[in-house]
Amino acid sequence: MMILSAVSDVFSLEFLGNEIWRWVAAVLVAIVVYLIIRFIKGPIARKLGTLAKLTKTGLDDLLVSVVAKTVPLFAVIIAIYAGSLVLRLPVKTAALFKNIALVALLVQAALWSHRLLTAVITRSITQRREEDPASASAFSVIGFFARLILWSVVILVGLQNIGVRITALIAGLGVGGIAVALAAQSILQDVFNSVAILLDKPFEVGDFIIVGDFLGTVERIGIKTTRVRSLTGEQLIFSNAELVGSRIKNYGRMQERRILFTIGVTYQTPHEKLEAIPGMIRQVVERVGDRVRFDRAHFKQYGAYSLDFEVVYYVLNRDYNIFMDIQQEINLALHERFELEGIEFAYPTQTLFVAKEEAGAT
Repeated sequence: MMILSAVSDVFSLEFLGNEIWRWVAAVLVAIVVYLIIRFIKGPIARKLGTLAKLTKTGLDDLLVSVVAKTVPLFAVIIAIYAGSLVLRLPVKTAALFKNIALVALLVQAALWSHRLLTAVITRSITQRREEDPASASAFSVIGFFARLILWSVVILVGLQNIGVRITALIAGLGVGGIAVALAAQSILQDVFNSVAILLDKPFEVGDFIIVGDFLGTVERIGIKTTRVRSLTGEQLIFSNAELVGSRIKNYGRMQERRILFTIGVTYQTPHEKLEAIPGMIRQVVERVGDRVRFDRAHFKQYGAYSLDFEVVYYVLNRDYNIFMDIQQEINLALHERFELEGIEFAYPTQTLFVAKEEAGAT
């Protein structure tokens, strides 16, 4: 009994305005809360990770990655705050503990949200990269602005919780924002134009485009610039504002390629062979097969040194190499056919005819 009485007396002693038993209880509460948070982040998270590998759905993997983003310092701060609730603290001290805990909870929630956003956006980009490269780039830009908004809200709410008057701060930021916007006008213009490109989709990653005198394949649509790989290998970098204001030829959207070419034969070609030439050309083009669609062949004009025939056909593929293979095949076949028919191709020549007058008798 004397021991119990002594222990009771000890626990009844006060330290910094609180009985010893309150301090002991506060420490025990803090330890229990800390262990619970660490247990959730540690063994339970690892168990969930093991189970997530056995399932096909990505939701559980996402949950595990979010839980794993729990910061150890967050567990310490929340544990200390939970223990402080047992103590009798001055109003200002209690308010300080509360504000620190709220800021810690806010930051941790922001980290969880950031991880969740990153995982969702990364998954969306991966799924859409092959199907729709432009939407993949759009998700990158959307993700950037989503993170920017998230952390802006976290900072403002955190400042408000520690007593900063954010109304005056927001007003000041508004005035400062106008100054920054004017100073960074070209950068902001490129950013907004990148959104316009990604929403309107005049071109996508992988498209072959021509902008003025430059041409190449789109490699990346960024927030400020778009990168294009030219045929000669170097990388061309365009500002998004420049692209939006330019006339762009997009060969990536080409479903079929219209081909027009002209051949000329000599003026000495007989009339009956001139009449047969359009039919010969048609036979040669159609012999290529279902890779092309013949449109027309006509005796177009009397040229300076040749009789010109205009030919139009369609290559049912946008690949330039395939077009050149087909055109080469047609050219060789035409040469062979004209050689068999005795028809000569014209080339730049001038023929001088001299008329000799007979001298009259005098």
